[in-house]
Amino acid sequence: MDDRKVLLNRVRICGFVLQEIALFLDNNPDHQEALDCYKKYLDMEREAKDMYVKKYGPLSHTDFAGGNRWNWVDGPWPWELDEEA
Repeated sequence: MDDRKVLLNRVRICGFVLQEIALFLDNNPDHQEALDCYKKYLDMEREAKDMYVKKYGPLSHTDFAGGNRWNWVDGPWPWELDEEA
């Protein structure tokens, strides 16, 4: 598996885990272990996303890096990578 797919999968996995922990924390807001786990995965997601964006371009329109060209439209789109497999 190439580096692009590894990073994209890392972002996806972290996002899934964060969503699940957030649902748990909605009902258990004082659960310190869950909150610590959430923070850990949030950092991991940010790191993986930053690495992906620096190497391969934006994952969403909010990853716009400035400049004088809207690079969000450059391909391939993240979901098109699944079609290449």
